[in-house]
Amino acid sequence: MLAPEIHRAKRAILIGYITNGIALGSFISRIPDYKRILHVTDGRLGSALVFGSIGVVLALGPAGRNAAKYGSKPLIVGSAVAVGVTIPGIGLLFNIYTLAISLFLWGITLGIQDISLSAHGVALEQKSGTKMLSTMHAMYSLGSIIGVGTGGVIAQLGISPLIHLSNLGVLLILSAFVINPLLLPANMDQHNPEGHKRNRKRPGIFWILGLLGVCAAISEGIASDWGGVLARDTYGASPFVASLPYALFSTLMVIGRLSGDKLSHRFGTSRLLTAGGLIAGIGLATGMLMHSIQGEFLGWFFLGVGVSAVIPLLMSAAGEIASKQYPDTIAPSEAVAMIAGISYFAFIAAPPMIGFLSDQITLRYALFVPAGLALLMAFGARYARSSDR
Repeated sequence: MLAPEIHRAKRAILIGYITNGIALGSFISRIPDYKRILHVTDGRLGSALVFGSIGVVLALGPAGRNAAKYGSKPLIVGSAVAVGVTIPGIGLLFNIYTLAISLFLWGITLGIQDISLSAHGVALEQKSGTKMLSTMHAMYSLGSIIGVGTGGVIAQLGISPLIHLSNLGVLLILSAFVINPLLLPANMDQHNPEGHKRNRKRPGIFWILGLLGVCAAISEGIASDWGGVLARDTYGASPFVASLPYALFSTLMVIGRLSGDKLSHRFGTSRLLTAGGLIAGIGLATGMLMHSIQGEFLGWFFLGVGVSAVIPLLMSAAGEIASKQYPDTIAPSEAVAMIAGISYFAFIAAPPMIGFLSDQITLRYALFVPAGLALLMAFGARYARSSDR
C-alpha cells in the first residue's frame, strides 16, 4: 500500500495530466476550424502547427535541467498557470503567423508541464517501488477525450475558438492551486547539477529509446493533427463526427496505458513495442486502404491500441536506468527530458511532412508513411531489450 504522501502526490500528478490532456484535446478539436477561418491549405496549416511542437521540444531540455536543480514541484505549479495564461492566444486567429507565434509560446508551457509531471512521476515510482507512469499518462489521454469531445460539441454550436479557449484557460489556472499542496516537496527529486556535466557523452541506450519513441510520437501526432481534417475534407464529416476519430484514439490510449504498467512487468518493454508497432502499422494501412470514414475509425482504433503505452514506458525505463546505472552522468529528470526531446522531435517533423505530402498525393496516401514508421518501431524494438533487465 502506498504511503499517504505518495498517494496524495500521485493524485496531484493524475490531475495535472488530465488538465494537460484537456488543454491539448480542446485545441485539437478546433484545428479544422482554424483551416476554415484562416482559409489555408493543409501544407500551410501544417507549417503553423509545427511551431507548437518546436516550442514543446525547445522547452524539454531546460525543463529537465531545472527540475533536477530546483525539484519538479515548482515547475509543475508554474507551468500549469502558464498553460492557462497562454491558451487563449491560440484562439485569436488574426492570421496564420499569429497562430504560429501563439502555438510556439503555448508549446513552451506544455513542454515544461509535461517534463515536470513525468519527472515527479518517475521519482514517485522510485520512492514507492511501484510502476505508475503509464497509468499517469492514461489520465492525459482521458483528458484529451474530455477536451476533444467537449470541443467538438462547442465547435458544432458555433462558439468561437477564442471564447472556448479563454474560459478553459481560467479552469487550467485554478487547477494549479488544487494540486500545489498535494505534491511532494521540491527537495524530493532535486539533484546536484554540478554532478552531471552537460558536455559529457550520453549513454547510447537513451538515444535508442528516444528513436523508438519517435515512431510512436509520429503516430500520436498524425492522430491528433490530421484526423479531423481527413474526416471533414476527404469524407465530408460534420464538425462533431470529425472530432470522434481522435476521441476513439484517446479512448484506446487510456485503456492501453492503464494496462501498460502490468503488461511491462509480465512481457517486458521490447515485446510490447514489437506488438504495438505491428498493430499500429498494419491497422493504419488497412484503414487507409478502405478509403472511407469507417476505415479512418478503424485506423485510429489500431493506432491507439498500438502506440498507447510506448512513450510512458520508455520514460519510465530511462528514469530507472539513469538512477541505477548512470547516477553520476545524468539525473532521472534529465533522462526523461532526453527521451522526450528525441521522441517529440517527431511532432516538429510530422505536421509539415504530412502537410507537404498531402498537397502532393492527398492526405490519405500521406498517412501510409506513419504506418511504415510504426512497423519500423516493431523491427527496432529488439534494441531496447537492455531496458528490461
